[in-house]
Amino acid sequence: MPPRRPVAAATQAPQPTYTITELAAEFDITPRAIRFYEDMGLLEPGRKGRNRVYTPRDRTRLKLTLRGKRLGLALQEIKQLVDMYDSQASAAPQLRAFLAILAQHRGQLEQQRHDIEVTLAEIQQHEKRCRALLAGQA
Repeated sequence: MPPRRPVAAATQAPQPTYTITELAAEFDITPRAIRFYEDMGLLEPGRKGRNRVYTPRDRTRLKLTLRGKRLGLALQEIKQLVDMYDSQASAAPQLRAFLAILAQHRGQLEQQRHDIEVTLAEIQQHEKRCRALLAGQA
């Protein structure tokens, strides 16, 4: 009688996959936007025949991409951060890079806020002058 072979460990359950339509609906974006993110190298779906197949990794990368867009980050900055997220290295470099990018954007937004406040003050002066001129004509 031949020796018994050990039974292989139970195979892992298949990873869930998503279609482009499912991701577009979940994140309230268009399939075209998802394809654009693919072209930029942010997503790398597999293929099942002619259809794109997205993994949980792609879903997470899309979520991080959209979060970065809401923060006003450029796609290259987002890609840099998302690629770091995927690496097996320590999270410290990713966090330092993210802090540097956030500081830069904070500075830009504070400058924009200052510029808006100056513009609003100028508008207020023009309104005041116009009202005074109108009052003098009455």
